[in-house]
Amino acid sequence: MPRPQLARRALLSLTPSALRWQSSSIPKARPLTGILIANRGEIALRVNRTASEYGIRTTTVYTDPDAHAQHARVTPHSVNLGPPSAYLDVDKIIKAAKERGCDSIHPGYGFLSENSAFAKRVTEEGLIFIGPPSTAIETMGNKSQSKDIMLKAGVPCIPGYHGSNQDPEFLLQEASKIGFPVLVKAVKGGGGKGMRIAKTPAEFPDMLNSAKSEARSSFGDDVVLVEKYITTPRHIEVQVFADNHGNCVALGERDCSVQRRHQKILEESPAPDLDPVLRKDIWNKARAAALAVGYQGAGTVEFIFDNDTGEFFFMEMNTRLQVEHPVTEEVTGTDLVHWQLLVAAGLPLPLTQEQIERQMEGHAFEARIYAENPDMGFVPDSGELVYLRTPKTSSTVRIDAGFGEGDVISPHYDPMIAKLIVKGPDRRAALAKLRAALGEYEVVGLSTNIEFLKKLAAHPAFIAGEVETGFIDKHRSSLFAIEPTPPEAYAQAAMSVILNGNVQQTPADPFSVWGGNVGFVGSFQERIVEFVEKKGEAESRIPVSVKQTARDTYDLTVDGKISYPSVTAHISPLEKSKVIGFYPHTRLETTVVRKEDTLVVFQRGKQYKLDTPRPAWFEKALGVADVANSVLSPMPCKVLRVSVKEGDRVAKDAPLVVIESMKMETVIRSPHDGVIAKIVHGEGDVVKAGVALVLFEEDSESESTRAAE
Repeated sequence: MPRPQLARRALLSLTPSALRWQSSSIPKARPLTGILIANRGEIALRVNRTASEYGIRTTTVYTDPDAHAQHARVTPHSVNLGPPSAYLDVDKIIKAAKERGCDSIHPGYGFLSENSAFAKRVTEEGLIFIGPPSTAIETMGNKSQSKDIMLKAGVPCIPGYHGSNQDPEFLLQEASKIGFPVLVKAVKGGGGKGMRIAKTPAEFPDMLNSAKSEARSSFGDDVVLVEKYITTPRHIEVQVFADNHGNCVALGERDCSVQRRHQKILEESPAPDLDPVLRKDIWNKARAAALAVGYQGAGTVEFIFDNDTGEFFFMEMNTRLQVEHPVTEEVTGTDLVHWQLLVAAGLPLPLTQEQIERQMEGHAFEARIYAENPDMGFVPDSGELVYLRTPKTSSTVRIDAGFGEGDVISPHYDPMIAKLIVKGPDRRAALAKLRAALGEYEVVGLSTNIEFLKKLAAHPAFIAGEVETGFIDKHRSSLFAIEPTPPEAYAQAAMSVILNGNVQQTPADPFSVWGGNVGFVGSFQERIVEFVEKKGEAESRIPVSVKQTARDTYDLTVDGKISYPSVTAHISPLEKSKVIGFYPHTRLETTVVRKEDTLVVFQRGKQYKLDTPRPAWFEKALGVADVANSVLSPMPCKVLRVSVKEGDRVAKDAPLVVIESMKMETVIRSPHDGVIAKIVHGEGDVVKAGVALVLFEEDSESESTRAAE
């Protein structure tokens, strides 16, 4: 994986020897010699890079599903913790740290990074926790308690109920006082989990139950708060850093408004179109928040900004390094992991607030590359990265990735594949660079959000900086518009089938496009390559006619309508998956990767999926069942609850099954009115994507039609 190019400038002059020298002059300083990284994926690789650069030995941990993962192979010492949930096993982690001679533990983000009990246990065991004090984590991890502290510190908070009374009727009364819509949110939540929006009093009970259920599953605590839901909000957060010498700085802000399922997918720094006076005020309020709890290390103070009024309110504080920290590094010229190591060693912050502000420059974006299907509600996906091509990295294009070609994205963990970070002198230039880099990203093997990110980055409203947390829903029709596949994509895919299929053929091969003849004149045999393309519910068959007229020269006709005469085409000698075609009007380089019966085509920065048709007898031979009356699992998952029983009559949109995948709960609802014939998979079952969960009686759809009439 390419090493990110970070602008270091005045900050990173502290070599290991200098670090030891400064340690001797500060009584509280304690040099770090060995770090256990208690996390996985790209953050484990990220921490290892910086620690290794400064001469600190690292040890990683992994679970059985991650036995062949990149982070498990990046360090000389790596410890197998066991089953998938073992990343949460505090005893095993601390034991591994001690046995490998580590003096400190870096929790990365997620898992144990905001677990106050873990931070406390680490220090009690005589190890250094590379993060804030456990007291600060405990205080800021409780959303109700943290809001009380913020109000006393002069930090504005959004109106709401943050008390201990969890009676559903009482919470409904409080919600009514606040005024709908309201946000129901787990007090110990994070990452969008345990969070639901109730738009009306009628749907409040269901949203409350769902939020509490997910909170119990994710955090072991189902206490929630209720607060006013701002209808046109922006999510603006400030990166703060504090040491144990009384210093606290703000390293600018990030706008993380573009989200799905209450989780971020596109972040930028600085926030667009923010008044300079207001920007400084937010920084100062964030510093006040950190100082109010005696904070140390990296933290993020998150605010809701009301686009309608221009007001901002404290939302929560994440007491860890954030996923999106690279955009801050790019605009401030810092390495925040190195700052974490300095603070953990007892050293003061290397820059003052004034120095940080003087060296801030440019604009940066981070796009999170996820294994998920945007067209199916962003449901997570898992599987092997069969083919992977990433953008070329440089001083302004950076990739923080935890996986490479051939690796497997596990259904047990977060589906993020990588982070693409770009920088430009201003927002427009950085955004143009982001679009160009996304156009170079090619992934085959599972669904990703890359094509969706391309649409986001090219959307006129986003280009204009008109961001809000409801951006995706507001622009859903254009973001999810079905785009036609260009005929050249079919033509190039057909040439890939022909050329790759005939690489080993001899002139006597009866299936050769040469028709068994030697030479390249007079052998004009036609070969048809047929594709099946699905656009939404529609399915069409597109035949491509290929006639060879000379060596490496072909006449192509797509769908009997569009002709390309005398196309010269060949396979790239360096990449067998790349077809290079010279058309009368253009030259095309197209990557075509075959996965089973699907050809994934990358052309001019876009991806197209073309299926090859299967005969009916082949489906029967495979035993493919008729799923017309089935509700299928949209992703690999575990069945948490079944809300219906056999014989029940249900209405359209009624909840059927609650599933869990990648730590997220999803309610599977009825696609139509009908009668439940069979519960195929019950509570606790683990199923693959596309597996039937519930079967309806065969006449359910006709009954639905009659009921509608």
